[in-house]
Amino acid sequence: MRVVLTGGGTGGHIYPALAVAREISRQTPQAAFLYIGSKKGLEAQLVPRTEIPFQSVEISGLKRKLSLDNLKTLWKFVRAVSDAKKMLRDFQPDVVVGTGGYVCGPVVYAASRLGIPTLIHEQNVVPGLTNKFLSRSATRVAVSFAESLAYFPEGKTVFTGNPRATEVMHGNAEAGRGFLGVDAGKKIVLIFGGSRGARAINEAVLSVVTELGKYADTHFVYVTGDVHFDKISSELAAKGKLPENISVLPFVHNMPDVLAATHILVGRAGASTLAEVTALGVPSILIPSPYVTNNHQEKNARGLERAGAARVIVEKELRGERLLQEVESLLHSDELWKQMKESALSLGMPKAATEIVRTLQEVSAKK
Repeated sequence: MRVVLTGGGTGGHIYPALAVAREISRQTPQAAFLYIGSKKGLEAQLVPRTEIPFQSVEISGLKRKLSLDNLKTLWKFVRAVSDAKKMLRDFQPDVVVGTGGYVCGPVVYAASRLGIPTLIHEQNVVPGLTNKFLSRSATRVAVSFAESLAYFPEGKTVFTGNPRATEVMHGNAEAGRGFLGVDAGKKIVLIFGGSRGARAINEAVLSVVTELGKYADTHFVYVTGDVHFDKISSELAAKGKLPENISVLPFVHNMPDVLAATHILVGRAGASTLAEVTALGVPSILIPSPYVTNNHQEKNARGLERAGAARVIVEKELRGERLLQEVESLLHSDELWKQMKESALSLGMPKAATEIVRTLQEVSAKK
């Protein structure tokens, strides 16, 4: 099987595509891949680490208000479609998989114009503009939430879950603890603001970081995000010596291993994160980003909250003391932690990537 993957901008679009690639490789070791992204997106950093060949097109998003910039964007789209067609003709894929983000638009559209079977995957409850546009021409649409089915054409849309759920099932808790240098006797609280970090979460943690030392049986893994790491490191240094039960990292590339060892997650409510914590049954304290289209992170998070799998703190109410109270309530109540773990597991779809690959095999067989 020859597969083109596309999707970019944030880890929430990139990691599902890479999870699909790994599942295909597990089932079909001789499969060949090409990833088409943007040079400016996070995919340009993450994909080369996987050794999947990477090519790029130039594209940007439409403004929601009338603007001259939109004319430039439309011209970029036309040119990107042309460039993508050349790449597709050269690679000759059996199927093209799009997982969202602006770059996904011209690549999947080009594939549909060339008669190549396509599948797009929507991670969030409320779909983005790109996937809404592409759903008209895509061969299949896969969604992470059953509530999303109503937004896409009936008959071509399937509920698969998010492939990151399958990816984290291959994580190794012992390897995660080894990477962090944390022994098996300590609980791990992972504080992670998403692939680019989150200023509000960083500020809340900074305000209470010296108090974390009182939780002697717990190790805190504080992931700042690459862009925030230097600034946060300077501010932490100004506070003097930190408690020994804290690790401060810019990014974690072996997240499945670290999550497998995690007792509680504190973080954003991106769709990939929720797929991961529900697959593994990790109780979470979610701080949805208010800066995303259609406020989709809060809608994602409220579903887990209603099921009893997570606590939700909206960003405008986020304070270090409030965050510490929520963490403490889970650390001090094994019964509450177990209830939330069971609720999270009840929502998990650990075979999501397998379902997507099965769907891909169906559509590519009709080529």
